[in-house]
Amino acid sequence: MPEVARPHPSRLDPTRADYGAIIAAHEAALLAGETTYVDPSTGLSVMTATALAARGECCRSACRHCPYV
Repeated sequence: MPEVARPHPSRLDPTRADYGAIIAAHEAALLAGETTYVDPSTGLSVMTATALAARGECCRSACRHCPYV
């Protein structure tokens, strides 16, 4: 799994019960070249790490998969 597929622990607590499902959804989106995925617990749209990296800088919104942590 690419390093970018794992969010920083300050952005997503690895002890969460839904952590594995979130990581799987994010990884599937990365592999499919998608810019977002649906959070399996909330149904909300979440940007992938590659989409956030393409922005070129952190927007300071505490995004779950921000590569600029």
